[in-house]
Amino acid sequence: MKRFSGFAIILLIFSILVAPVSAFGAPLDEVKQIVREDYKGEVPTNLQSATSIDDIMNQLDPYSTYFTKEEYEKYTNSINNTTTGIGVVIEEHEKGIQVVSTFDGGAADGADIVSGDIILEVNGTSTEKMSIQQASSLITGKEGTKVQLTVLKETNKKESYTLTRKKFHVPVVTKKLLYGNTGYIAINSFSENGAKLVQDAKNALQKQGATSFILDLTNNGGGYVPTAEELIGLFPNSPHAYYLETRGPSGLVESVKHASLFPKNTKVLVNGYSASASEMTAAALLDQKSAKLYGQKTYGKGTMQTFYELSDGSFLKLTVASFTGPKGTIINKTGVTPNVVTEAGKELSQAHLDTILETNKTYKKIRTLSNIPATKEFTVTFSKEIKDNKDQKNIELVKLGETNGVPITIKQKSSKQFVVKPNAPLDKGAAYLLLIHPNFQPKNGTAMKNGAYVEVTVQP
Repeated sequence: MKRFSGFAIILLIFSILVAPVSAFGAPLDEVKQIVREDYKGEVPTNLQSATSIDDIMNQLDPYSTYFTKEEYEKYTNSINNTTTGIGVVIEEHEKGIQVVSTFDGGAADGADIVSGDIILEVNGTSTEKMSIQQASSLITGKEGTKVQLTVLKETNKKESYTLTRKKFHVPVVTKKLLYGNTGYIAINSFSENGAKLVQDAKNALQKQGATSFILDLTNNGGGYVPTAEELIGLFPNSPHAYYLETRGPSGLVESVKHASLFPKNTKVLVNGYSASASEMTAAALLDQKSAKLYGQKTYGKGTMQTFYELSDGSFLKLTVASFTGPKGTIINKTGVTPNVVTEAGKELSQAHLDTILETNKTYKKIRTLSNIPATKEFTVTFSKEIKDNKDQKNIELVKLGETNGVPITIKQKSSKQFVVKPNAPLDKGAAYLLLIHPNFQPKNGTAMKNGAYVEVTVQP
């Protein structure tokens, strides 16, 4: 299901022009002039006879849009992850709009609205069959104003809430150090300073000991192209950002060079809601073999829009160009297919698994335990007799995508088997990795030369 925070961001901005384009006519005449001169697409045959801006917009591509001054401000705030609302991440649901998560300090968080709740009505308007964009426009509003919600709780009970909208800032970039000195960085939108925030996160994680990295672009709907050009330049062997096609000049556009780069084994996560600038980044890295992509095919938006300010303070966002990867990877209406295709939601665990195994190349796979119960003890069998080895440091159970090992108890079952018992139930649907390090000793007292591992998945 489609998931965005606040005001949905699925469009790409190429540049923002802040000066009126015409000094002689009303906004309708200005729009006609701009479309006639700059639109990259089929110009409507009845352009000159159109009697309203809506008439024109209805004949253009879906990414060309007319904004009032207020709508434009809301849109640009959304790209920089600043908005005024109740502080929720939402997704479409058959019954209405479902809450995916809430932000600390937001109005929803303070009102005990939680993940899994379904918003049935906003100010008396049903949200059934409503899009994310429509719901966001109702939920967001001026700071200090109130919004009434009817919410279906997981107990199947309906609750009414009256919340006061307030400004909140969604972090553009989040980071954490995963097990195995793997730095994880998620960028939620291509804000104006997004690339610098990623670079700062990379540097901070390296100081914590990170030697490998995973960059998460899932659910990132895009933003500013210059930010993508900067981000692409943070990867090795990535001199070009994209191939640009306009009604005028076309050609390769260079990335922005940086002194400090991500390592060559960096992995990038994408999914069906990675769009626009995210796809530009993914295609550039794929074409130039600068990183390995994990996840699902991306959204498929390879066009650029420019904002034109009109004489009355409103704005026209118009498609003026299209782009592909530097070596021709098609994006528009096609999407970018990653190197490693995974199930939705499994991209991080797979990338983390591969990163750990790359670091421990001598480790041998013993087996895979699939769909085990969350409370199950599991048995590991060796070809040779083993000691009654209770040294916890030689055996670790790691939840993929997380930082620390899972507390476990180990006991010998037979001369060739031991049992691993998690001290608490495992997370349903999660993936784990059981690592047996080289210091683990068989019965003859000689330590293993190579480590071993078992892949574990838990029932949903």
